[in-house]
Amino acid sequence: MSADTLNLAAEGGGGLFTPGGPGFEAPSVGIFFPSPWSWGDYSEALPYTSGITKYVILLLVATSLVVFFLWWTSRKLSVVPDRRQSILELVVLFVRDQISRPMIGVKGDKYLPLLVSLFLFIFAMNVMGIIPFLQLPVTSNLSYPAGLALVIYITFITVGIRSQGFTHYFKGAVVPSGAPGWILPLLVPIEILSNFIIRPATHAIRLFATMFAGHLLLATFAAGGWYMFNPAAGPLYGTISVLFSGSALLAFIIFTAFELVIMFLQAFVFTLLAALYIGQAQEAH
Repeated sequence: MSADTLNLAAEGGGGLFTPGGPGFEAPSVGIFFPSPWSWGDYSEALPYTSGITKYVILLLVATSLVVFFLWWTSRKLSVVPDRRQSILELVVLFVRDQISRPMIGVKGDKYLPLLVSLFLFIFAMNVMGIIPFLQLPVTSNLSYPAGLALVIYITFITVGIRSQGFTHYFKGAVVPSGAPGWILPLLVPIEILSNFIIRPATHAIRLFATMFAGHLLLATFAAGGWYMFNPAAGPLYGTISVLFSGSALLAFIIFTAFELVIMFLQAFVFTLLAALYIGQAQEAH
């Protein structure tokens, strides 16, 4: 929102029904591009900090939450688990039974540390979007999903080479089994594009686009609700504005709960696809 809109809101309400008041300005994509923080007189004394943005801080917060969770739930492991260890076991069993084994089989158990960490890390980065005063999912910046997709990309290629050998893996990945030789000049470029370019791109973009769109919608509900809240507009218009604002607030609360489910599902889907790619790389086609 513009400075004029914020000033009007601070004086006792939004701009709805305010004669000469500012029009509603929906949040723009600019909310996803926070400016680097300025450290004032300390900028020169703190090298390599001039490019720190809100994303970097939230990334550190999400990482700290995951590390703390893993430490807190595993610091006193025992045969008979206590409540903290039981929470960790629930997460590990969920990833194992719903992601790893369906996609990779029993052989996938050795990748559980990677998959559990990936699932928790993505979920923590997503949840930053609904925590008060933070309210920006780290994964709404494409560079972070792209970095994770790159890690999985390197991982499944490495697994494929180790499991099948360099020549056998790449031949199996780009030459469809049983395809007649005359059609290979058409199929091979398609398989290369699909397996080694489109696959990692869609792996990252799916997570990014969902978090980007969801957060923008939440911000629109919040800004619209605040803009419509104008009880000073008089008995009639003030009441109408409060009703409108309350409707927007209710929609915001409902969609926030829905967005939390989406955040969980996106962490699940990203991890599921990672397990699928690793599983495919292990087996000859």
